[in-house]
Amino acid sequence: MIRIGILGDIGSGKSYVANNFGYPVFNADQEVSKLYKKNKTTYSKLNKLLPEYINLFPIDKNEIINAILSDKNNLKKIIKIVHYEIRNKMKLFLKKNKKKKIVILDIPLLLENKINNKKDILVFVEAKKFDIKKKLKKRVNLNHKLYNNFREIQYSPVYKKRKSNFIIKNDFTKRTVKKGIKSILSEIL
Repeated sequence: MIRIGILGDIGSGKSYVANNFGYPVFNADQEVSKLYKKNKTTYSKLNKLLPEYINLFPIDKNEIINAILSDKNNLKKIIKIVHYEIRNKMKLFLKKNKKKKIVILDIPLLLENKINNKKDILVFVEAKKFDIKKKLKKRVNLNHKLYNNFREIQYSPVYKKRKSNFIIKNDFTKRTVKKGIKSILSEIL
C-alpha cells in the first residue's frame, strides 16, 4: 500500500486535492468532528483537563474555540488528547484499506505530530497567498486569533514544501488539480 500524505498551508485546498485522487482518504478534520460529537472518552478527558470550557456532551466546537482563545497552551493540551484518538482512527482506516493500492492521508499536523512514515509520499499543495486569503474570507466562522494560534504550531509552508516529494499547484480549478494528480500517479504507479 502506498501512503500519500497531503501537506500545505491552512486554506491551500489540501482536502480538495486529497478528495480528487480517487483513492480512500483519511480526513483528520472530519474524524475530529466525529470525536467531538460521538466519543464520550474524548469528552471525559477534555472535561477533566479543561472543565471551565468543556462541560457538555456532545462537545460544542465553540467550547473548544473558547478554550484555545483564552489560552493558546490549551491548544496543545487539546491536540495531545485528540491526536491520540486520531492515530487510533487512522490505524483502523489503514487496516480496513490494507488491500488498496493507495491511501490518502489528509492530516493537518502530519509532520508536526510525527504521524507520517519515512516511506510515505508527501505532496505539498501550493496556492497563492491571495487565493488562500480569498478562500479563507469565505469561511463563515474564521477567527483570526484562532487561525494565528494554529499557524504558530505548524511548520512553515517552506519547510513542508522542502520535505515533500511532489508539489501540486492549486489555483482552485479542478482541471489544474487533476493534471497535478495525474502527473504524480504516473510517477509512483
